[in-house]
Amino acid sequence: MLSTKRKRKRLIGRDSGEYWISYSDMLSSLLLVFMLAVTFSIYQYYSLLEIKTRELGEQQAELDRVQISLVKQQEELETTRVTLMGKEEELASVQIQLDQQESDLFAAQDALKTKEEEQATLQLQLAAQQGVLATQQRQLDELLGVRTAIIRELSQALSAASINANVDTQTGDIVLDSQLMFETGRDQLAYAGQLQLQRLIPVYLEVLLRPEYKDYVAEIIIEGHTDSKGTYVFNLELSQQRALNVATFCLEMPGLTSQQRALLENILTAKGRSYADRIYNADGTENMEASRRVEIKFRLKDSEMIQRMNDILKDL
Repeated sequence: MLSTKRKRKRLIGRDSGEYWISYSDMLSSLLLVFMLAVTFSIYQYYSLLEIKTRELGEQQAELDRVQISLVKQQEELETTRVTLMGKEEELASVQIQLDQQESDLFAAQDALKTKEEEQATLQLQLAAQQGVLATQQRQLDELLGVRTAIIRELSQALSAASINANVDTQTGDIVLDSQLMFETGRDQLAYAGQLQLQRLIPVYLEVLLRPEYKDYVAEIIIEGHTDSKGTYVFNLELSQQRALNVATFCLEMPGLTSQQRALLENILTAKGRSYADRIYNADGTENMEASRRVEIKFRLKDSEMIQRMNDILKDL
């Protein structure tokens, strides 16, 4: 029993010494770790300090460059300011010139306005004179009675021959239906159109070439017209060719006398008008069918009327 207690005491004493040795070692390890952490922190601090110092140096260098650039810009601004002052002086001189030009322009506009008013007055006078001349022409026609007589006898002769053709009571123009004369878009004279012309033209010439009228007839005009479909040039060629084909047929018509053909060769002309003289409906829209037409017109001589016109002018 006693020996057992002694053994236990010896064991306890041995274990206590080993415990303090282990605790010391642990403290030493912790101190070493702390020293390493402090050393690493110091190393990081100085590394960071070196980086920041280098960055600050670069920033200082950049600031120096910016400062130099600002000084140069300041010098340039001063130069620009001096230049602008010179430009302002030039602008002031230019403004004076512009003011003078504006004054001259106002004077020119006033002069132009005066000229326009004078021109408007002259145009009114010209329009009045043209109206007087037109009135005089109508008076001459009415005095001589030639146009009125021709129109009246044309209407009577066509009616007597049972020819369905309307004679304009003011001008004496006869309108031929283009659909009867030509196929759409074609210039070749249709058979129905040939038949119409063979009946119409001899009666027409028989009236116009009567002895009492032929000396007054200056021209017989075959005039072609189209609607506005297609270009102006295309319709101009089409209307011209149609008028020419009608005129050619009239000249070569076998029913004419040699005297009629000879007189017709001296006064017959063909003219294409494209769609320059269209016919319109009451609502203002184009009447396409009526616009496609061929007209037969006559023009009276003016030379025989000049003396009478002079007499009328003397009475104004």
